[in-house]
Amino acid sequence: MEAEALFEAHTAAELRAVERRLRAGIEQKREELRQMVGERYRDLIEAADTIAEMRLSAERLLGAVRGLQRGGATRPGPAAPALPPAQEGFYRAAAQLKLLLEVPEKVWGAVEGGRYLPAARLHLLGAHLRRQLQLDAPRARSSPVLARFPILLRQVAAVSHLRATILQESKALLKSQTVSDQAVAEALCAIMLLEDSSPRQALADFLLARKLAIQQLLNQPHHGAGIKAQVCSLMELLTTTLYQAHALFYTMPEGMPPDPALPCGLLFSTLESATGQRPAGKGGVLEEEVKLSSWFRYLPESVVEFQPALRTLAHPISQDHLRETLQKWITMCSEDIRAGVSNLLVYVKSMKGLAGIRDAVWELLTSESVSQNWDALCHRLLDKPASLWEDLLQQLFLDRLETLTKEAFDSISSSSKQLLTVALQELEVQPSTSAPSKHIQFEHNVALFLWSESSNDLPCDAAWVSVANRGHFTKSGLSMKAQALTPCVQSFCSGLDSKLKTRLDDLLSYLPMDSSAKDAAPVVQPRSAFDRYADAGTVEGLLRDRCVACIHHVLGCVREELQSTQSLLGGQADAPSDARLNAVLFMARLCQSLTELCPHLKQCVLGRSDSSEMVLKETRSTKKLGKGKAQEVSPVQAKWQGVKAELLQQSLFAYQIWSSAVTKGLVECFTRTLLLDTAGSVLATATSWDEIEIQEETESGTTVMSKIRLPVQPSWYVQCLLFSLCQEVNRVGGHTLPKVTLQELLRTCMAQVLAAYEKLMEEKQEKKAGTFPVTQNRALQLLYDLRYLSIILTARSEETKPSRIKHDSRMEKVIDFLEGHIDPFDLDVFTPHLNSNLNRLVQRTSVLFGLLTGTENQYTSRSGTLSSQEQHIILPLASSQIRFGLLPLSMSSSRKTKSASRSTDRVQWDADL
Repeated sequence: MEAEALFEAHTAAELRAVERRLRAGIEQKREELRQMVGERYRDLIEAADTIAEMRLSAERLLGAVRGLQRGGATRPGPAAPALPPAQEGFYRAAAQLKLLLEVPEKVWGAVEGGRYLPAARLHLLGAHLRRQLQLDAPRARSSPVLARFPILLRQVAAVSHLRATILQESKALLKSQTVSDQAVAEALCAIMLLEDSSPRQALADFLLARKLAIQQLLNQPHHGAGIKAQVCSLMELLTTTLYQAHALFYTMPEGMPPDPALPCGLLFSTLESATGQRPAGKGGVLEEEVKLSSWFRYLPESVVEFQPALRTLAHPISQDHLRETLQKWITMCSEDIRAGVSNLLVYVKSMKGLAGIRDAVWELLTSESVSQNWDALCHRLLDKPASLWEDLLQQLFLDRLETLTKEAFDSISSSSKQLLTVALQELEVQPSTSAPSKHIQFEHNVALFLWSESSNDLPCDAAWVSVANRGHFTKSGLSMKAQALTPCVQSFCSGLDSKLKTRLDDLLSYLPMDSSAKDAAPVVQPRSAFDRYADAGTVEGLLRDRCVACIHHVLGCVREELQSTQSLLGGQADAPSDARLNAVLFMARLCQSLTELCPHLKQCVLGRSDSSEMVLKETRSTKKLGKGKAQEVSPVQAKWQGVKAELLQQSLFAYQIWSSAVTKGLVECFTRTLLLDTAGSVLATATSWDEIEIQEETESGTTVMSKIRLPVQPSWYVQCLLFSLCQEVNRVGGHTLPKVTLQELLRTCMAQVLAAYEKLMEEKQEKKAGTFPVTQNRALQLLYDLRYLSIILTARSEETKPSRIKHDSRMEKVIDFLEGHIDPFDLDVFTPHLNSNLNRLVQRTSVLFGLLTGTENQYTSRSGTLSSQEQHIILPLASSQIRFGLLPLSMSSSRKTKSASRSTDRVQWDADL
C-alpha cells in the first residue's frame, strides 16, 4: 500500500529520487555490516594467536622444570653419610615395601593402556619382591614385616588377581585382527612369561584364539548388507592370521638372508628383549620416573636389575611342525567356515547380492596388502599354493546360486501352471452362461481377431524405421495377426517372458559383462587372487537346466490337460463342445508360439552364446542334419533344438485332437445324409446336371447327334462337408496351421468318407426289401462325388504315399461297385466328359477350398495356345479362352514343375479306369 501511495502522490522524477536515496541507504548499511564483521574477525584472530603463545610458553616452562629435575638427580653432590648396617637394612626393606605397594597400580595402568608385556614383567617383579621379603612363605603371617605393616596382607590378596587379568586381556587381544604384529608378539610373550610356556604352546594359543575369533564372527547377528562385511572380515581374519603366523613363528633357514617384505621371528626377538641380560644400569623393568625417586638408591641390585626368565629355553619352531600345525588349523576352521557361511548365505535372496559379496572378497584378496607376498607366504608356511575362495567359498556360492535358481524357476513353474489353469477355465466357460470378453471371443474365432483393427497394429515409428532395423523384441500387432497369435497367448507368453527376463538379468550380474571378460581378466589383473568368472559355464548350465525343467513342467501340465480332453472326447458319442476344443487350440497355439514370443527363453537355454553368429551356425547345422553332419551341433544348441521339438510335438498333438474332433463331427453328418435311403432325400441332395450333345456313329456309318446328361456339381452334402471343413480351418487361423496337421486332417477325413461309402456299398449289396435301388444316375452322381472328394482331400506329399496306396485300393472297390450300376457302353461314353467336368469343377473350386487343397492342387496346365505363359505361376479359370488376366499365386517358381505335374496326374488318374 505504501508503494501505491508513493506512485499516487509523486511524479516520476520524484520517484527516481526516492529510489536513489533508498539505494544509497542500502549500500551504507552493507558497508557498516562489512566493517563490523571485519573487526570481530580481527579480534578472533588475535585471541587465537594469544592462546597459541600461552601454550608455547607453558611447554617451555615445563621443559625447563624437567631439565632441572634431571640435572639435580645426576649432579654429583656431597657423599651421603654412611648409615649404620641396621639402619641401611631398614631403608632397603622400606624401599622394597614402597615399590611393592606401587607395583599393582603400575600393573593396572599398563593393562589399561594395552601394554601387557610391561604389565607381566611388573607382576613378576612384584612376585620377586614378595619372595625377597618372604611374604609368600608358609609362615609369612608371623613375619615381623607383616606385623608392622598389616596393609600388606590386603595388598597380597589384591595382587593375586593381576595374573589372571593380564592373561585374560592378552588372550583377548589375540582374537583381534586389527592389532599390529608387535602387539600380538608382546601379548604372546606376556602369556609365555606368566605361564612359563614354550613357543609351541604360544602357537597353539594364538591359533586357538583365532579359531574362537572366527566362530565369534560367524555367530554375530546377521542382516541384509552386513553379510558382505562379515564374509570379508572372515577372509581378512584368515589372511591376517597367516601373515602374523609367519611374522611371529617362522624363522629363516640358516644361510638364508632375511626378506624385508616378509618379516619373521618377531616373537623370539621380542622374547629376547624382554628376558635377555643387559649391561649394568641398562636393564630392569622399572620405569625412568621410578628411578628419579629419592628412595630408589636404597633398592638392592637384584631388584633394580631384575629380568624375568623362562624355565626352559625358547627353541625356534621347526618348519615341519609349523606347517603341520597350520594345516590342521586350516582344516578345522574350514568346517566351521563352510557351516557358518552357508548359514549366512541363506539370507542372500538374489544372485546380484551373491555377486556383490564375491566381488568384495575378490577386491580384498586382490589388494596389494594381501596379494603381494601371498604366494611366497603359502609356499613357506604350507608348502603349497592356497586359494581361500576356491577352497572355502566357491562351492558354497554355487550351492546357494543353485538353490536360488531352483526356487525362482519353481515359482515360475507354479505361476505358469496357475495362469494356464485360469486361461483354460475362462475358455471353457459356455458362451450362454455369460457374455465373454473380447479376448475370449478372439480365442473362439481367430478369424475375428485376424480381421479386427486395433491401434497397435503398426508401431508408432513404422513410417521411418524399417523392419530390419527394429529390435528383436519389438512385435507389431500385424505380425501377431499374421501368425494368429491371439491376445490370450500373447498375455501368457508376455508374463512368462517377463519372469524369465527378471531371472536372466539377476543371473547376468554374476557373469562377466561380455564374452571376452573372462579372457581379458588375467591380462588386466596380473595379480588377481582368483578368477571371478571361472564358474560362468557352470552357472549358465544351472540356468539352462532349470529353465528346461520349467518348460518341461509347463509341458507336463499341457500334456495332462490334452490327455484328459482326448479321453473325454473319445468317450463322447456326439459332437464335442466348442469350449473344450477352444482350450485345446489355445494350448496348441501356446506351444507353437512359446519360442517366438519368449525370446528370453532362448537366452536362458543358449546362455551368452545367443548371438547372430550362433543363429547362423544353428541354421546351417539344421540344414545339414539331413546330410549326415549332425555332429556340428553343439550340446547347448542340441538342448535348445530339443526344447523346440518337444513344444512342437505338444502343439501337433493338440492340433491332432482338434482335427480328429472336427473330422468326426462333420463326417458323421455327411454319413447320415449319404445313407438316407428315400427318394425325397436323394432329390433333396441332388444338383443340376449338364446336357451335352455328342456325335455317335451308327452301324451303317452315318453320324447321329444325341444328348447325354452328366453331373457338373457335387451333391449338396459333399459341398457342405468341404465348406464346413474350410470354415473350421479358417476359424482357427488356417494359414498358420502346421502342414502336418492339415495333411492329417485331410487324410483322416478322406478315410472316414471312404468308410461311409463302404458302409453304403455294404447296405446296397445286402439288397434288403423296400430299400431304394441304386440307379444309373445316382451311381454317376456318387461316382462323381467320390472322385471329387478324392482329389480335394488327398494330400500330395512324400509322407502320404503309403496311406494313399491304401486309400486307392479301398477306393477301387467302391468305384467298381458304383460302376457296376452303370451300363458299360454308357460308361465308355460318359468317362471323357465326366473327367472334363471334374477337371473344370476342381479348377473352379480350387480357390473356394484353397485352405484344403493348398498350393499343391492348384492347376497350371493350359491349352496349347497358352504354352508361352507356363513359366508363370497362374490360376486357370477355364479350359476355354479366358476374358481376364491370369491370377498370380503365392508359390515359389522352384515348385512349379512338380506342382503342375502332380495336378495333371491328379485330374487324369482315373481316366484309364
